[in-house]
Amino acid sequence: MEYLKSGIKTVLGGTEPGQQPSAAETVEKLVDRVYSSTLLEDRRDACRALKALSRKYRIEVGAQGMPPLIQVLQNDGQDAEIIGYALDTLCNIVTSEEFDEEADNPAVSVNVGEQFTEMFIKSPEHVTLVMGYLDEYDFRVRRAAIQLITSLIANKTRELQDLVLVSPMGVSKLMDLLTDTREVIRNDVLLLLIELTKGNSNIQKIVAFENAFDRLFDIVREEGCSDGGIVVEDCLILLLNLLKNNSSNQQFFKEGSYIQRLAPMFILSSTNSSDLDESGWTPQKVSNFHCMLQVVRALVTPSNQQQVVSACQRVMQKSQLLKALCDILMGSGVPADILTETINAVAEVVRGDRDNQDELGRLTAPSQPPRPAIVVLLMSMINEKQIQALRCAVLYCFQCFLYRNVDGQRALVQTLLPFSPTDFSVLTTGQLLCTGLFSTDTLANWFSAVAMMHALVDNVAQKEELLRVLLATPGGQRPITLLEQCTNLMQQERYRLQSKVGLLMLLSVWLAHCPSAVKALLETQGTMAYLTAQLCANEHDEREYLVQGMCAFLMGLCIQFNDNSLPNQRREDISQLIIKRIGQETFCNKLSEVSRHEAYSRACKQVQIRAKGASELLLDYEYCKLYKGLEALLAKQVSGFDVDGIELTELTLSSEAAALVAQYKGIIRGMDAQIQTLQQSSKDLEQQNSNLKEQLSQEQSLKSQLADQNTLLKAQLAAQSPASEQPGQTAVPAVAQPAQPDKDELHAARYLANMYFEENIRLTKELETLRQQLAAEKQRADAANETLLATQKDQEDLLELLADQEAKLARYEPPATTGEAPPPPEPAPAPASAPAEDDRYYSCSVKI
Repeated sequence: MEYLKSGIKTVLGGTEPGQQPSAAETVEKLVDRVYSSTLLEDRRDACRALKALSRKYRIEVGAQGMPPLIQVLQNDGQDAEIIGYALDTLCNIVTSEEFDEEADNPAVSVNVGEQFTEMFIKSPEHVTLVMGYLDEYDFRVRRAAIQLITSLIANKTRELQDLVLVSPMGVSKLMDLLTDTREVIRNDVLLLLIELTKGNSNIQKIVAFENAFDRLFDIVREEGCSDGGIVVEDCLILLLNLLKNNSSNQQFFKEGSYIQRLAPMFILSSTNSSDLDESGWTPQKVSNFHCMLQVVRALVTPSNQQQVVSACQRVMQKSQLLKALCDILMGSGVPADILTETINAVAEVVRGDRDNQDELGRLTAPSQPPRPAIVVLLMSMINEKQIQALRCAVLYCFQCFLYRNVDGQRALVQTLLPFSPTDFSVLTTGQLLCTGLFSTDTLANWFSAVAMMHALVDNVAQKEELLRVLLATPGGQRPITLLEQCTNLMQQERYRLQSKVGLLMLLSVWLAHCPSAVKALLETQGTMAYLTAQLCANEHDEREYLVQGMCAFLMGLCIQFNDNSLPNQRREDISQLIIKRIGQETFCNKLSEVSRHEAYSRACKQVQIRAKGASELLLDYEYCKLYKGLEALLAKQVSGFDVDGIELTELTLSSEAAALVAQYKGIIRGMDAQIQTLQQSSKDLEQQNSNLKEQLSQEQSLKSQLADQNTLLKAQLAAQSPASEQPGQTAVPAVAQPAQPDKDELHAARYLANMYFEENIRLTKELETLRQQLAAEKQRADAANETLLATQKDQEDLLELLADQEAKLARYEPPATTGEAPPPPEPAPAPASAPAEDDRYYSCSVKI
């Protein structure tokens, strides 16, 4: 520090005793020295002093020293040392990092570096000037330029990305620095490219096509792959930036066989004992592995284009990448966060791909006794001792395993319907889900309900099969169906709200598009009464509003998919119950509560379930998808009935309203008939126009043929005229005798030529007439089209007027004078009878 002070004194000169210059004065003298000194050494010393002061007095140096430092970069490029000082000083000024020297300075704000960055990039030439020093091989200059550009990008990312794009060969210069033999330069360039490629698809494409994938894989291999240091993580983060949400780079990555180069990095050597226990997973290796899994997921995430995802999934299966991920999944000693991310990666690799789903289904866990990997994963999901992130990952994996997998869905339902005596000691997926569904753990209830729900998505056959499942009850009582047990659990007070949400999602997906399930639900005791009571309740808790909205949705499904096979439970009866007990407006408001809930907007965004806490696990993506498609239909279905259960039609209107509606309908019918007439007229004109065009084409072709024949006859006539007029042939009778036929032929040719010429004139006149007719018909067609458009606009205006009049009629129509009869009492539910002992029902090994 004393050396630094002595150096500053050397540059500034001595001061009078007892007078200590302020920082601003010191910086001002140094800036003046940079401006006015003619010797390079003096300017170099001044820049060195400014660099030393820039860490403690950043504001003073930045406010006064930025213009002279830029001048040094412009004029003193031949001296590497002064350029290095200037670049380092600018880097200290614009960096967002807070130095230890300025910690006690209250004048330094948090975003002071961002403010100086904005001042620096006001002139784009400054960025181009700094980019030019990347070509300098000198270590001090090149590294200082890289660090300055990195700081500028970190503060003003979007602006710097645009400036780098317009800079000549800007991205190419940065990519060339990856081959620098000095590792410090290479590592700094990696950090710069990470900042540069964030959120800019154009730069991502340029970097990828500058052979970035090959260079990054070479660096990763040199650094030791997953066992490497922080440089491997930087390379993987850059690789992730290039692939995430960039379909072009994803396609290029797949076609360049880079997935095959990625697969061996996931193979854990069994000979290395450090890989077999958790102690071998260093924090850096965990970070590297996490980034590798993120790269895999970036290629097959459901938000990508489906064709890119399918192609990458096939390559991952052929390149043994999926097998390597499954080995990690079934391995021992894998850290929990790596295991969780591996499960998520396997889930997206198999999602929607039957071959990959079958391979996961055949996977066996190395346990005693051996069990399918799916069963082991579900055991972890319903185990309340497991961390929440791992349980959510298992559920996501199971959902992806069942996605568009009809055989997998059928196999799950069949585990609840044994057709032959089986070993009940062997756990199956269905038994595990039933165990979780009836567990005392709230999260296990929710996870199991959602998992079973995905076995029924878009599969009506399995919905009907699941109705045949019977559950054994304690005490030797009659077995009950799975659907009945779900409704019983939903009505119990001890069953918590989160568990009820899971059951309501399961029942809603079960009933959708399945009249048999709707009939079975209506036959269960007390279900409709419970749903009605929920909708009539006036709860103020946000979660209670969500449950009420889901109950309204379930009740609407009972109307929409009701086959009217049950007396007193037909669509009209349920609608009448809603109107009299709940109210149409109240029902629609309750129904819309689901879409207004925060959990709905969160679940609709992505397929994967993401939750920071257990309380956020409420709605599933598939349920929200079903709700979104049916909400408006169910609301319209209920609002289509009046208080007497009569469907609202024209017959329910008053005589005056009916007459006015009939009048408007008559006007609309007349307009419609006029539109039909004009459309037919337009078609006739178009047909006539087409015929005239065809006739015109034929006439033009005939005219061309006649012109050719006329030309040929004129040529023949010209060839024969000289031969017939030669002198001296009249004196010899024997020779003159044969000349008479030639004259006759000549006259005939002339006559024929005149005839063709007249025919040509006639056809030309007829052609002109046809052209005039065609123009007239076009004008008539245009006029008819304009009339048609005007008539259509009048019809639309009349329709709007009709709608307005109907609204006014509905508002001013007097209420009914007759009193309303009290609603009939609800019929008591019939006692449940024991199920018939036939082949339609089978017992399940799970006991309640």
